[in-house]
Amino acid sequence: MTVILYDTSLRDGTQGEGVQLSVSDKLKAARLIEELGIRYIEGGWPGSNPRDEAFFAQAKSLKLTTATLTAFGSTRRAGITCEQDSNLQMLVAADVPAITIFGKCWKLHAIEALRISPEENLELIEDSVRYLKARTGEVIFDAEHFFDGYADDPNYALSALRAAQSGGSDYLTLCDTNGGTMPHVLFAAVQHVLSRLNKPIGIHTHNDSELAVANSLTAVQACARMVQGTINGWGERCGN
Repeated sequence: MTVILYDTSLRDGTQGEGVQLSVSDKLKAARLIEELGIRYIEGGWPGSNPRDEAFFAQAKSLKLTTATLTAFGSTRRAGITCEQDSNLQMLVAADVPAITIFGKCWKLHAIEALRISPEENLELIEDSVRYLKARTGEVIFDAEHFFDGYADDPNYALSALRAAQSGGSDYLTLCDTNGGTMPHVLFAAVQHVLSRLNKPIGIHTHNDSELAVANSLTAVQACARMVQGTINGWGERCGN
């Protein structure tokens, strides 16, 4: 089994304390990351700040040959269409061969954070993935807070993945967003997901419990095909 490496140093890594990268820094780093043999390079979130928008505008000069440049964003907002959503439009405008979007997989977040019904959240996921898949080569779905959502309501967490799969997502990435999942729990969850869906699974771990590396390796043992991570473990809070 081939394990694909997906680097998010230029997006999640820049959310780490004290990490500041200019557009020029990010362009240089992308070239170096490709030289390491990384398959995907997540360049940033073009809908979140002008720096990342500028990075994608200039990234065409990189002429990457072995790595796939990826833009990151979220599912569309509730109550508007994909065409009306500025975040999705910025992802399309980035003009990259792959797009990664995250969506809510925890029923609690659909109800309390988005203030929508769990069913409408599933519509946001499927609709957004389908819209982007028609406009780029690959779409990777990052299942935000997957393991927390799975612990609370495994059927709903799996429904979120099915929505992304129905929309045409190429990979389904399970995110330990809080960094609190134990390896044996993660192993069982990954295997359960693989038994219920037919898309390749990825893993995205945070290091709040100092288990990010262990959980990534555990996911690979459970047959995850993609590992997302950062150089030096940079990243939000305690890192990736």
